[in-house]
Parts: sequence; structure tokens; C-alpha cells
Amino acid sequence: MDLSKIYDGKRVVVTGDTGFKGSWLALWLHNLGAAVTGIGLAPKTPRDNYVICGLDSVITHHSCDIRQYDNILEIFSATEPDMVFHLAAQPLVPESYATPRETFEINTQGTANILEAVRRTPSVQVGVMVTSDKCYENREWVHGYRETDPVGGHDPYSASKGAAEIVISSYIRSFFSGDGAPAVSSVRAGNVMGGGDWSENRIIPDFMRSLEDKKPITLRNPGAVRPWQHVLEPLYGYLMLGSAMIQKGHSFSGAWNFGPLHRNTLTVEALIRKFIEHSGDGTVEVSKRDGLHEAGLLSLDISKAIHQLNWHPVLDVDTMVRLTLDEYAIKGLTPEAIVDQRCTHIDEYMNLQKRM
Repeated sequence: MDLSKIYDGKRVVVTGDTGFKGSWLALWLHNLGAAVTGIGLAPKTPRDNYVICGLDSVITHHSCDIRQYDNILEIFSATEPDMVFHLAAQPLVPESYATPRETFEINTQGTANILEAVRRTPSVQVGVMVTSDKCYENREWVHGYRETDPVGGHDPYSASKGAAEIVISSYIRSFFSGDGAPAVSSVRAGNVMGGGDWSENRIIPDFMRSLEDKKPITLRNPGAVRPWQHVLEPLYGYLMLGSAMIQKGHSFSGAWNFGPLHRNTLTVEALIRKFIEHSGDGTVEVSKRDGLHEAGLLSLDISKAIHQLNWHPVLDVDTMVRLTLDEYAIKGLTPEAIVDQRCTHIDEYMNLQKRM
């Protein structure tokens, strides 16, 4: 699919543009010719993908908390976006135990704020709301969760994403299904990896820090099974979905899973062993459990995206690990060189997609 035919010249709002996935999406959209406006908080570290790619010089960024509805609406009114990708979130399970109220305010009420801004901005044709694979009521099933399975959540993060899904569904049915209304969808993806992610309590950033510190990486839940993806996989799905929605409207509204190849669903420890193998460095240490509940087994059924959207995951674990390690190995590179590397990886990924 030639995405530039759809996105070139489009005015696109990306919330969470300074975050890991949001910065990659903003970069990709800019590369496709879109006029990108970002809404989010300041980057957390000088090594974040947003900073090292120099995105502040190529997109328009508004420093704004998504809980500030009046400010959000003002930005939307001034920007008059054609499309909105909502990625801003409190994204971490452990953090949700420390700050449960704030997690619900950001992930649930914040999503409602973005949906209301979409509703009140006549220019918007498409809204893609990003939640999480953890939005499902986890039953520890061996098979993948489907879009029609119940949402829920034990920990505050998962529950806040399940609640966001209920809000999105309500807005779609109440406001975004009639003639002339924007097409709105929710997207649920697995655990993503890629360069420029330095978040606390995320397995790949923790591994990269352990290499720098020359210490073992401590795994608090080594047997947990997760649907691992390189960041380009779900982002391509979001872009394909946005393209389908702007062309065909409400027939592509609703919930969509974007998960990995089945063989990429593996344990935390198995993934880290792959990183050690490819990097030639690192050791593992298993810690005592911290007592905080996290799902043990989690995978997604992606049949809907495959059959209705013709989206396919193409990266195996070894390729994901290789790309990710390359993207962290940027010492001494200029922002322009880092962007060139990212764009080369996007091109490599799109060439794999063309072979499907």
C-alpha cells in the first residue's frame, strides 16, 4: 500500500508525540508528507526517540496534558486536523499501582477528552484511539483474545484501558455512526520494542541499561508470556486502518487487534535470551516477585486485521531484535543520521510487506 497517497498533505494530530510509539508515528507521518501536530508532555529523558530524532524541528508540538480539555479543544480548533491518532497515556502497569487515580484520569478521562474534541471539531474525518492488549478481562487463555471478548482489568493500568474502550464504544455508537460523522476506531497492540525507548520498568530499556551499567538484568516475571512486536508492526496497522477509514468510513470503525506472529508470543526470559544472543553481551537474574499482580499469559487474535484490512505481521523475533539493537546503537550520530536510520528501517519493513 502506498500510504503517501493518503497521508501526503493531511493535517494529522498525534497525541503522545513525545512518547516512544507516538514519536515513531510522528516521524513516519512526516516522512509520508503529513503536516503533523503533536500534543503531549515534555520528553522524559534526553535520549528519548523524540529528542534524538530532532522531531521538535519538523513537527508542530504543543506541550499539553490531555486532562486539560479546554486546551485540547483550543489546539484542535486552531489546527483543524483531518485525522487524529490518540496515543497519549500513562503506559506502565507498575506505575498504575503507585498512581491509580492519575492513571484513570489520563487513560480514561483523557481519552474522553480527545473523543469530545473530535466530536466538536468539524474538520476531523478519522480518529484512531490507541488502547492496549491489556484492556481485555484476562482469563489466562491459551488462545488469543478477540475484539468481541469482554474488556476489564485487574491492575489499574489494565482497568483504565478497559474503561477507555467502553468510553470509545459509547462515543462511536452515540456520536460517530451517522452520516457525516467522523469514523472512529480503537486499536489494541502488544508489547512493543524499538530504539529510543528509555521508559522505566520496561523490559527492553531495562536490558539496555543493564548493558550500560555492566550488571545483570533483573526479571521480576520471567515466565510471563507476551505478544512482542517491533514498533513498526502496529504502527503500520494504525496507518493502514486510518487509510481505510478515510476512504471507506464507518465500515472500518470499531475495535481492532494488531498483534505479532504467533511464534513471537514468548516468555520475558526467552526474549531477553534472544537479546543476549544477538548483542553478545548481558546476563539474567531472576528476582523475587514484587507482589503486584500482572497477567501471566496474554496473546491476541489478529484474524480480523488480516482478513478485513489485509494487514500482516512480517517480522520474526530475530529480525525484531536486530532492528531494535541497531536503533539503540546511535552513539555519535547526528539527529539527521538517526532519522535516516529510522527511515531505512521503515523502507526495509515496507519491502517485506510488499512480498506478502
